[in-house]
Amino acid sequence: MALAGTKPTGTAPEPADGGILLNGRSPSKLQTLWRTLRPFGWQGLLLVGVLVALYAPVLRILVDQWYHDPDYSHGFLVPLLSAYLIWQRRDKLSLVARRPSMWGVFVVVMSIGLLFLGSLGAELFLARISLLGTICGLIVYFCGLAVLRAMAFPIAFLLFAIPIPVIIYNEIVFPLQFVASRFATRSLEILNLFPIMREGNVLIIPGMTLEVVEACSGIRSLMSLLALAAGYGYLVERNTAVRWFLIVAMVPLAIISNGTRVMITAIMANYIGPQAAEGFMHEFSGWVIFVVATVLFLMLHSFINLIRRRMGWLPNDEELAMKGKES
Repeated sequence: MALAGTKPTGTAPEPADGGILLNGRSPSKLQTLWRTLRPFGWQGLLLVGVLVALYAPVLRILVDQWYHDPDYSHGFLVPLLSAYLIWQRRDKLSLVARRPSMWGVFVVVMSIGLLFLGSLGAELFLARISLLGTICGLIVYFCGLAVLRAMAFPIAFLLFAIPIPVIIYNEIVFPLQFVASRFATRSLEILNLFPIMREGNVLIIPGMTLEVVEACSGIRSLMSLLALAAGYGYLVERNTAVRWFLIVAMVPLAIISNGTRVMITAIMANYIGPQAAEGFMHEFSGWVIFVVATVLFLMLHSFINLIRRRMGWLPNDEELAMKGKES
């Protein structure tokens, strides 16, 4: 006999999320994953397998470019971080209502059309972008538009793994070379350590000339630092305006850092010799400047938070906890 409003002592407790209890315990992560994937059925798994086979040539060339092109070596980390961002939001995603929509089929068909056009014209960018469109279409078809909105940033983050078109790349690289060489020349003129002249992207110092080539333009660090700023802002910062400001602010930070690298290379080449401008020392200076740019970025965010706290614009820990519970 049980008192009114209570359950018999022999009744097993029910899980809060409505899941199935095994031996009085909550389901394991593997069982939860299986319940998530089970609605897709064998048709969904077959469709995903066909699409993987369809995009295999595109993925092979993309991974090969990640491996051989230093400008996009960060591409290996982008899908992993994107998957982590989705995993971090798994609890909120589980609360989103799933309303599969046939509009997803339309998006998939349009994306495969882009893949076909990209293959005909040997335009790798179109073929790679179509892969993201196909992923979005599958999410809408199986889960609905609300789930796609909840996963918008992790999916958009995958854009950092796709190399920009060559036409746009060339339009960006040359101005970056010019800015880096001009910044280095101007800084060395202020320091007045030794005579220096500049002709275009070539620095003329006593006994030698240094050319700021594409590898020294800073495009490599710029793309990596922008990906870092976007991921950091999404994970750490709650204010959307501040997130965008951090991403935009990373551009001048990366340019200034690369200009400083060119300046330091010129100083080392003048006092040590030409070997300081190539080989290990040149690559090592690139890593140092990347770390310096990251530290400056973190200091900038700390300074922004300090100002927001002084002005009363930054919510305290209790308000953040309440917002987290409400969301």
